[in-house]
Amino acid sequence: MTSTTAITPTPTAPLTPAAAELLARLQSEFPLIRAVAQYETAALHAVQLAALAEAGKLTNLDADSLAAAEDIMAAARAVLAKAGRLDLIGGAA
Repeated sequence: MTSTTAITPTPTAPLTPAAAELLARLQSEFPLIRAVAQYETAALHAVQLAALAEAGKLTNLDADSLAAAEDIMAAARAVLAKAGRLDLIGGAA
């Protein structure tokens, strides 16, 4: 026999104006954080696939994956360029 316990949410106090402002600023940074993570991950993958290509071992599937990685990098770069934050991926601001 399984017993279930009801979970009652505990009310929390509203955020102070300073905390609300900080949260709003942080939320606006999330797309940039995501873009940097996507760019860096795709760039690493592209380097690995380029090494396969250089060795003459790139399959058609690998080539498609390389093209997808390059597309992801371009999209992430566009997000960062629009925000004026190419410096986050080592580019000119």
